[in-house]
This record gives sequence, C-alpha cells and structure tokens, in this order.
Amino acid sequence: MRKLFIVACLVSCIKIAAQSSSSDSGTFLIHKFEQHIGREKYTVTKNANTLKYNIDFAYTDRGSPVTLKAMLQLNPNLQPLAFTIKGGTSRFSSVNDSVVINNKTVEMRIDDSSFNEPLQQNSFTIAGYSPATAQMLLIQYWKKHDKPANIHTIPFGSVQVRIDGLDTFSFNHNSLILERYVITGLIWGNELLWADKNGQLYCLITNDAEGDKQEMMLDAYESLLPTFIDKAAIDGMRLFINTAKPSSQKHDVIAIKGGTIIDVVNKTSIPGGVVVIENGMIKSVGTANTVNIPSDAFVIDAAGKAILPGLWDMHSHFEQAEWGPAYLAAGVTTVRDCGNEFGYINSIQKAIDDGHGIGPHILKAGIIDGKGPYALGIIQADTKQQAVEAVQRYNENGFVQIKIYSSMKPEIVKAVCDEAHRLGLTVTGHIPGGMTLQQGVDSGMDMVNHVQYVGSVMKPNKADSLIYFDDSTNKGVLEFIKTHHVVIDPTLGVYELVFRPLKNSITSIEPAFSTLPAPLQKIFVNTGMEDERYLRYGSILMKNYKAIVKAMYDDGVPIVAGTDMDFPGYSVDRELELYVESGLTPMQAIETATIIPATVMKQANITGSIETAKRADILIIDGDPLQDIRNLRKVVTIIKDGNIYDPLQLHKIAGFNVK
Repeated sequence: MRKLFIVACLVSCIKIAAQSSSSDSGTFLIHKFEQHIGREKYTVTKNANTLKYNIDFAYTDRGSPVTLKAMLQLNPNLQPLAFTIKGGTSRFSSVNDSVVINNKTVEMRIDDSSFNEPLQQNSFTIAGYSPATAQMLLIQYWKKHDKPANIHTIPFGSVQVRIDGLDTFSFNHNSLILERYVITGLIWGNELLWADKNGQLYCLITNDAEGDKQEMMLDAYESLLPTFIDKAAIDGMRLFINTAKPSSQKHDVIAIKGGTIIDVVNKTSIPGGVVVIENGMIKSVGTANTVNIPSDAFVIDAAGKAILPGLWDMHSHFEQAEWGPAYLAAGVTTVRDCGNEFGYINSIQKAIDDGHGIGPHILKAGIIDGKGPYALGIIQADTKQQAVEAVQRYNENGFVQIKIYSSMKPEIVKAVCDEAHRLGLTVTGHIPGGMTLQQGVDSGMDMVNHVQYVGSVMKPNKADSLIYFDDSTNKGVLEFIKTHHVVIDPTLGVYELVFRPLKNSITSIEPAFSTLPAPLQKIFVNTGMEDERYLRYGSILMKNYKAIVKAMYDDGVPIVAGTDMDFPGYSVDRELELYVESGLTPMQAIETATIIPATVMKQANITGSIETAKRADILIIDGDPLQDIRNLRKVVTIIKDGNIYDPLQLHKIAGFNVK
C-alpha cells in the first residue's frame, strides 16, 4: 500500500508540474564537406511567461574542437527577453555577447564593452550563423509577427526573411513537404533553410566564420543531406539570376577598339588594339589598320584602357552562389575549385554552364583525404581500392584533377596518382603529414598547393631565420621542383591576412574593404595576430615566402595565382600585387593568372590569352597594369561567353556595398 501511495503522489506531482512548465529538446547534426563533425542540442523549458532555450553547439574540424553555448529567453509571443552566447564560431573565431531587454531598453555586453540602446520594433536576438536553433526561432518569430520586411538583429545588424516556396522530399517511402526559407544579412549572401509549417527546422545550409559551407540537419533526417545540398546549389543561383540578367548584354559580334592589348604570350602590349569577337570566340586581334570591324558589331570604345585576358584563380573554393558574380566583377573568368562537396560543385557548375547561374568557368579538382581525426570530407581512401574508386568517381563526373589532403597515407598518395594519371588527370594538393614535398612529388603529385610546403623543406639561416638561396639545401629544393616540373600555387594572400598585425588597418591589404558585405567585414577585421607575434613570427615567414616565390619564378618553376578564398574576387588582385612585391614584374605577375594556369591545366589552346580562335574571356580596365599592378582593380567591363558584364551591377548582385 505504501508503494502505491508513493507512486500516486509522484504521478500527482508530475501532473501539477506539467501544468506549470514543460520541457522539450532537439538535435541538429553539423556537417562540413558533408562529413558529420558534431552536433547542436537544444532544450527548452516553458512556463506561463517564458520559453527558455539552452543550446550546446560543438564540433571538431580537422582536429580542432569548436564549442559554443547559448541561451535564448523569449516571451510566449517569441519576443526576446534575454540572450547569451559564448564560445567558438570556427577554428579561428569566437563570440562573447549577452543581451537583456528591460522596459524597451536593450542592455548589451560585447566582449568587454557594455552599452544600451532603445528596443526597435521587429527585433530579435541572434549573433551569426550559429546556433541553428536561433535561426529556427528567428523564422518562427517572423511568421508570428506578420512577416516583417526587415528584422533588426540584436546586438548588430538586420536580416530579411522570406518563404521561397515549398519542396517535397521522399523520406521513408512518404512525402515530406517543407517550406523553403531564405535569410539574407546574417552571413554573406543567402542562407537556405527548410522547416515544416510549425517552424521546426529540418535543414540549414549556411557558411561558417571561415567562409566554409556548413550544414545542420535535424538528426532523424540526416540521410536527406545530399538532396538538400544539391537543391541549395541550384536555388542559390536561381535567387539572383533574374536580377543578374539586366547586368549583361549578349551580342553575336563585338568589337573592342582603341585600348592597349596585353599580350601575355609574347610579353608585350599592343597600343590602339582591336579585338573582334563572334559568338563568344575571338575572331581577330590587331591594330586599327590591320583589323576590319564588322558593320554589325557592337562596339566598345576602350581608348585609354587596357584589354587583358580574363584572370584565373587557381585556388578557389566555390562555397556559395555569390562567389560567381563576385569573381566576374573582379575580372576572374576561370577558377580551379580546389576541393568542394561533390554534389554541390557539380550543381553549381551545371547551373552556370547551362545559363541558369552566373559565374566563371569552373575546373574541378576532387578532394580525397585519408581517414583519421584530422580528415576533411566524406571522400576518404585508406586502401588502394578505395583510392582507385574515388578517382574513378571524380573522373566520371567531369573533374579534371584530384586534390590530395593532409591525412592521406603515403602509399595511398601513389595509388591516387597512378590511377589519376592512367585516366589523364593531374594531381595537386597538400603534402600529407609524415611526407615531404619531395616524397609527394616522387609519389606522382604534379602540383602543390601553398608555398609553406616548399618552405618546410628549405633551410633557414640560423642568425636571422631567413631563407637564402646560396645554401646548397635550398638550391637542391629549387632544382628538384624545376626538374620535376612541379606547379606551385603559393596563396601568399592567405598568409598575409593570417599573419598581418591587427593594429594595422586592413585597408592596407584590401583598399576596397569598405565595399565588402558587412558580415565579411566582421570576419576579416579580426583576422591577424598581435604585433609582438607578427614581429617574431609572421613578418619572417612572409619575407621567406615572398623570397621563395621570386626564386622559383626566376628558376623557371610554373607559378599560378591562387587565393584560397579570402576577399571574394579582390584576392586575386592582391595575390598579384604580392608577387610584384616579391620581385616579379607586373607582366610576369599577370602571366601567373592567365597563360600559365591555362597551360598547366591543358587549356592554353582555348583560353588564357587574347589570340584568334580562343574563347573571348576578356576584361577591360581603366589604366595600365604594366605601369602599376594595382590598376587591375579598376575593372570597367568583363566579357565571358559572349556576355558583356558591368562590374558594378555584378557586385550589387553579390551583396557588395558599391554605388
């Protein structure tokens, strides 16, 4: 009897508690390169006056743990009452904010700074792409408050939310109908989210604070992730293609006259040049007295301007659709995507090639890693058979190159290279841990990403830690790279950004910084190192890396310009400026972003220079880049596939702050 009485009391207590409060929870699985790297779990406690969400967000990216805790307190109308968020938002960034709302006053603490402001109408507390729970509550708030056109976000900024349509998915032999949402203003560009009619989030496709694509999936539906990724690529392009159409003109015949043609093959320039284009191909090149302009041509007057081949970025990661117009606006007409999600980059490339998207030509390098705690992505090979199958899969889907990543075993590197070469593909990538550059090349690697792998096998001077090229070890490294015809993309701009002294204005390396979308400015302005560390470490590495680039170029090593992302589009300009700072002439620097990459990627017969019968990938700039390489930033016209683009309109499409 006593046991029954106790049970009855417990049941009664539970019923009473349930009437006053209840709790719920949910879990999102976090992915990068489709690889499950962590999870976000939320619990919500409800009572008559508040809903309190406690969130634990944690993942491990290439061996680096990233943890974040957040709390959102809302009233039953989903209006925010309090918000705290503290922890990592990527391997290299963090956040520490808190908000309390009292009597229509917002009390905020951002790191060590505190301040107040009046509560604006239609306000919600959120601080970036993470956690996903906050974005789920944001769309619920938006729906509950009559779908306002703009939501003021606390502590900073504003966002726009809209329903973009309905999508039907097949799951467990049933139809799953979800609303597709677009959020702009929280990160650079558009985020895509899918939720049910009650606002329960199923999938969020976003970009983290490193600019890498990241997905968060409601745990029970993880198997649908590849479908969502493919849709995100197609929908991302579609979101601005209608806006993009007015920014381009298409003409069967185009003539550019009066400008100075930069001839990267003969390393000279042609003043008063004329270029005739028919159906997207270069028909004739010369001067006004040697080239006839057809009477039906659309004429572009380039007097006082320079006419160049479209630029290449040989180390791209096309993580979102907005990279397309951002690249074109900077005069980049071809990129090598150096590792991406399989389905995403296929869909992005197809959308552009089919005219349903806007962006440069894409050459795809398929990434393969080995298994282990530092692995990246889901395409991994630990056996020779796995290596062969991965290479064949990429080859069958139009990839022209394989990219090796850092966790691959040495014997698997050779298996990858052997199969790639058998199929006519080349191999680039990182030098995996435990290997040297020489061992990677001896295993079959044709190209190497990042100058650090060259520097790591060179011998610095003990007195000043600088690398000198009269040393026999360093001479031997250069000779090895040259005789093995190894192609290097140095990515100097990445190192400059990471090593830069934070006390210096970032405009010294990116003069157009103020035009970048606000979410990108927040990321880049805090990237760098303290002055003491820069002087002790960063400045020495930058001197060495610049010296290596100059020595390799002088020794005949093919150098190709690659950025590894950074400032979208503009980073190609900065990469070339750094080559000139390293000692290359402006013409030599321009070669690294035109004819040299076209040659090493076996495309020189169709692109890479302004020559008859080549593809008309052309940019026109206001100034002479051979006098000052910084003039490359003054793009006035871009031509790709017979389409004439205005860089100002392209930048607007990509969300840049231009006028």
